[in-house]
Amino acid sequence: MKRYLIAGLLIWVPLVITIWVLKLVVDTMDQSLLLLPPQFRTEAVWGVHIPGLGVVLTLAVVLLTGMLAANFIGVRLLGIGNSLLHRIPVVAPIYSAVKQVSDTLLSDSGQAFRKALLVPYPHADSYTIAFLTGSPGGDVVNHLQGEYVSVYVPTTPNPTSGFFLMFRKSDVVELDMSVDDALKYIISMGVVSPRPTIAGDA
Repeated sequence: MKRYLIAGLLIWVPLVITIWVLKLVVDTMDQSLLLLPPQFRTEAVWGVHIPGLGVVLTLAVVLLTGMLAANFIGVRLLGIGNSLLHRIPVVAPIYSAVKQVSDTLLSDSGQAFRKALLVPYPHADSYTIAFLTGSPGGDVVNHLQGEYVSVYVPTTPNPTSGFFLMFRKSDVVELDMSVDDALKYIISMGVVSPRPTIAGDA
């Protein structure tokens, strides 16, 4: 009986979680329909809410924005918009920080997670997987003796939350593991082991 129960859970748990995540994403993106005038919403046109149309609208808006930003006029308009936002007292620091992070994460040249590392955390005799994000900067450098690296330590099984820490470079170990493999390893709580590197692999 126990064996059958576990076999059933192994089928249903990932399926249910996948459906739940997709529903959460669709419901969130469907909120973009609220930007439309009431008379153009699905409730007014067809008398019923149609899930998923918000996804289409969101993708269309994002695609159109990207197309506009890719031409000369769009670049000028974005430059003016960025300049205005950077001059608003409360908005400027928030927008600037978020934009720097998004540029790093989403741009083709961005290196948000550069390498997978093994770091001592939460104490010297315990280790976890982390990601190299760069080197300490600003006034922080003036208060650190020696060479340090900036590291993001994700939580399990949700790597989108975590901790930003600075370690001595000599205390971290660079892993022969891709960032994607490391993320899978973290999300699976160590169940999905990374594929071992074989000599001659590209």
